[in-house]
Amino acid sequence: MTDTKPKKPKEPGTQAILRHWREAVPNDRFAHLVKDATRGLTRALQMRLTEHSVSFGHWTFLRILWEQDGLTQRELSERAGLMEPTTFSALKAMEQLGYVLRKQQPDSRKKVYVFLTPAGRALRDKLVPLAEEVNAIALQGADAATVAAARDLMLLMIQNLARDEEEQFRKERRMPSTRQISSLRDKARKPARRSTLSSAR
Repeated sequence: MTDTKPKKPKEPGTQAILRHWREAVPNDRFAHLVKDATRGLTRALQMRLTEHSVSFGHWTFLRILWEQDGLTQRELSERAGLMEPTTFSALKAMEQLGYVLRKQQPDSRKKVYVFLTPAGRALRDKLVPLAEEVNAIALQGADAATVAAARDLMLLMIQNLARDEEEQFRKERRMPSTRQISSLRDKARKPARRSTLSSAR
C-alpha cells in the first residue's frame, strides 16, 4: 500500500535561520549573526535577480563595474573579496552573456581589463531597484536612529578587522589562495592515508 500522505513543504531557508536564533542558539556568536543576516539578504535578492537571468555572483561584479569601468581582473577580485580563479570563471560566463568585454591593452599584455557592454550597463536600472527593495524589506520596523547605530557598529567592526589584518600582515600571515588551501588540505590527508595502510598490514 502506497503512502498517500502529502509531504510537508520544505521550510524556507531564511525561516530556518530565524528559528536557529530564536530557539536553538539565541546567544550564538556575533559573526554568525552577521553571516546569517547576509544570507537572508542574499537569498531575497537572488530570488529577484533570477527573474532577469542574473546570478548573485554576476551581480557582485556588475555593481563594482557600474561604479568604475575598465578595472583589471585582479582589481575586481580584490574589490569583490574573491579569489582570481573564481573571478575568471564568472567574467568568462558574463562575457558569453554579453554583459562584459575583456580586453588586453597594448602597453601590458599580462593585464586583462574588464569593460561593461551596453547590455551590462543597462542592467543597472533594472537591478538596483531590486536591491533597494530588499534593503527596505530588511529594515522594516527599524527607526532611523536604530539604522544609524547599526551602520556605525558595522563600520566599527570593519575598521577593527582592517586593523587586525594589517597586524597579521606584519606578522607575515597572508590570506591563502585557493591553491594554497588545497595544498594544505592534501598534506593533512596524506598521513591519515599512510596510517590506514599501515594498520591494514
